[in-house]
Amino acid sequence: MLKGVTRDLLSEDIDPQETSEWLESLQDVIRREGPARAGQLLTRLIEVASKEGIEPTRAVRTPYINTIPASEQPVYPGDRAIERRIKSIIRWNAMAMVVRASKGSSGVGGHISTYASAATLYEVGFNHFFRGPDHDCGGDFVFFQGHASPGIYSRAFLEGRLTPQQLDNFRRELGEGGGLSSYPHPWLMPDFWQFPTVSMGLGPLMSIYQARLMRYLENRGLRPASDAKVWCFVGDGECDEVETLGALSIAVREKLDNLIFVVNCNLQRLDGPVRGNGKIIQELEGVFRGAGWNVLKVVWGSQWDPLLAADHDGLLVRRMTECLDGEYQKYKAAGGDWIRDHFFGAYDELKRRVEHLSDEYLKNIKRGGHDPEKVFAAYQAATTHSGTPTVVLAKTIKGYGLGDAGEGQMSTHQQKKLNFDAVREFRDRFGIPIPDDKLEEVPFYVPPADSPEMEYLHQRRKELGGYLPQRSVKAPKVETPKLEDFTSILKDSGGKTSSTTMAFNRILQILLKNKEIGDKVVPIIPDEARTFGLEPLFRQCGIYAPSGQLYEPVDSDNLFYYKEAKNGQILEEGINEAGSMCSFIAAGTSYSTHGINMIPFYIYYSMFGFQRVGDLVWAAADSRTRGFMLGGTAGRTTLNGEGLQHQDGHGHLCMSVVPNLVCYDPAYAFEVAVIIQDGLRRMYQEQEAVFYYITVYNENYEMPAMPEGAAEGILKGIHKLTSRDVSGSPARPQLFGSGSILQEALKAQEILAERFGIASDVWSATSYTELRRDAQATERWNRLHPEETPRKCYLEQTFEGIEGPFVSTSDNIKLVADQVGHWLPEPLIGLGTDGFGRSESREDLREHYEINADYVIFVTLGELLKRGKIKREVFDQAKKTLNVDPDKSDPVLA
Repeated sequence: MLKGVTRDLLSEDIDPQETSEWLESLQDVIRREGPARAGQLLTRLIEVASKEGIEPTRAVRTPYINTIPASEQPVYPGDRAIERRIKSIIRWNAMAMVVRASKGSSGVGGHISTYASAATLYEVGFNHFFRGPDHDCGGDFVFFQGHASPGIYSRAFLEGRLTPQQLDNFRRELGEGGGLSSYPHPWLMPDFWQFPTVSMGLGPLMSIYQARLMRYLENRGLRPASDAKVWCFVGDGECDEVETLGALSIAVREKLDNLIFVVNCNLQRLDGPVRGNGKIIQELEGVFRGAGWNVLKVVWGSQWDPLLAADHDGLLVRRMTECLDGEYQKYKAAGGDWIRDHFFGAYDELKRRVEHLSDEYLKNIKRGGHDPEKVFAAYQAATTHSGTPTVVLAKTIKGYGLGDAGEGQMSTHQQKKLNFDAVREFRDRFGIPIPDDKLEEVPFYVPPADSPEMEYLHQRRKELGGYLPQRSVKAPKVETPKLEDFTSILKDSGGKTSSTTMAFNRILQILLKNKEIGDKVVPIIPDEARTFGLEPLFRQCGIYAPSGQLYEPVDSDNLFYYKEAKNGQILEEGINEAGSMCSFIAAGTSYSTHGINMIPFYIYYSMFGFQRVGDLVWAAADSRTRGFMLGGTAGRTTLNGEGLQHQDGHGHLCMSVVPNLVCYDPAYAFEVAVIIQDGLRRMYQEQEAVFYYITVYNENYEMPAMPEGAAEGILKGIHKLTSRDVSGSPARPQLFGSGSILQEALKAQEILAERFGIASDVWSATSYTELRRDAQATERWNRLHPEETPRKCYLEQTFEGIEGPFVSTSDNIKLVADQVGHWLPEPLIGLGTDGFGRSESREDLREHYEINADYVIFVTLGELLKRGKIKREVFDQAKKTLNVDPDKSDPVLA
């Protein structure tokens, strides 16, 4: 009889005898010809049934037992006794680190229980599977579960890579001698952590795209093909995050058999069970199998094997399958007698089968995720599987080893302190040689350097290619293009009109043809290439597809047809900003992960930037990503017709909060060229840990030549574009413009001169954010050096002695320009697009938001009137001639 198929199930059949014969035939095929042949037969049966109009139920869940039966387990290759001692010491030091940190400073916190549940999952990996950077394959990538960081620090300490002082400064990063970040953060520990993972769901999502980039580099010949793996450790509660499971089908479509998820199913999240009324392992099996993943369940430890072997009628499997996670959690916390009465006692026959086992035995019988042999078998199967990604669903106990203080308890996630008795119990359970009189200190423990444990620890890592985690900058500095390489972009457009988006396209073409970096450029596009005029790249570079192009595209007769290729350069992500950001991060960190200076250019609808993927933007910053994010079709009025959900006016304000994200809002082609050229220099030649956000627009107008000496101001954030002198002018207003709306400032300048006799200067404000950062840095220096001659920021130097009024206008909300008002000689009067977007013509939208030339003039003249610089008659004339309605509704809530 097939395992897990009970007599009860067969008795519900109208012809149990026939069903039994079918099942016996299937077992015979498996026995004689193997599982592959049995699978072929089942597939063929399903095909025939479908043709006959029968809808067979496809099983996406298997019985609640280990995928790999005990009879098929490989022999465990390690020294179980030594490995257990090593793991016990790591457990102790991880616990000691958190407890000592909590004693030293209230509120510092830390988590013990996650690593306690996952220690075996990690240690089997460290001892037998995780390959370091010196391995022939180039090393595996491991995304560690963020809350398990104490265990990872503890192992690194045992390896001699971290000091006792650093462990004592866990979550005290400013402490003397240096400290350790709470979770994996490459920005805070750039020589240690590779991937930031603790923002729930981002680790799994980013790991998929790291695995994909590995294949992308191999298929393009930029990295040797290898069997390197990407491991991602995930919590079962983390699977509630949409990002965790949202891209599973991509990994299957891309055939990422270099990707392994390990889901630590300890059944518990912060407040209670993950699925108290269900079974999270079964649920996840259905999700992953349905998406096409290879699923390996590690549910029961070796002590269950004899019971399962004797389960000829499937009654035990039935009980295992019907029991809920909330009940399993209760069993662990309640003890052996409760397990006997409530788990096995559900069926008299089942209870009789454990009469010979003590309550203590039943209490301590292991779940699969705590059994090294079961975990090893799953990892071995995962690393040798081909064709699809693999997920290991490992059942564990949260707080394992913490005893009554936290093992399987609802509050265990928040466990940070242990009393004396709990510490003593922990010591005794794991055999740590600490005397009672030292237990109050909860000291760290390291065996002698020549002990079997330490020799084994280092030998295993040596054979596997070095220690993990570790991060290094492997790629050499790059000779990046000079500004003169963009001469064609720096010239005027010869009377022709163009947009800054088209300017970017021309710059990208220049870079793609560059002999030094051309093949390292990675265009990333979320299904908007035609919107941004990038379709010529389809034929020139090809769209990356691991299977190549297996069809003739419908536009194959066109010059710029949709060309997919195995060695394609473009990452065409579909309507998928989150995935695009993950590709951006993977490519932008390849200088460290692969030792290759890939240069990603990710262009997208600017509205769908920070507000949609802000968490990933922070992850990019934390990861020390390099590259360019291009916010295309920018502006609340420049992208007309699309309406509220598409029109961006706040992206620059959102992006400005990311400390190492350099932000620009250029108006002209030459500005875009200067910014990108300098960005390449900073990131890939000087190797600065920055990345870029640049907005580009789709409005066409003439592009002037770059004024002499303008480069410094472009990069600092503002440069003078034009001056209009008028004899006898009563004042000289300073007009700031950004992006497409700079054209409105220029129109206003002409009208002020011609109609009202007012001279003015127009400035292109390429980055209010960079101006603010420079000003704040200068202000800080002055604050900390009161005895020194005060320094002046770029704004103060540029506008020293200049009178206003100062008026700005842009396609962004007012707060973007308001960032710099504090450092101007006079208050800045900012015009902006505060309010909801809407569909209309550009002209009407700019009137609606009060940012066009008429409003610039009106506000400027109004300010001059208040200052007594013009007469009332001049202002009244302006009110009559300008299309300005002072009494119209405020656009903020209109």
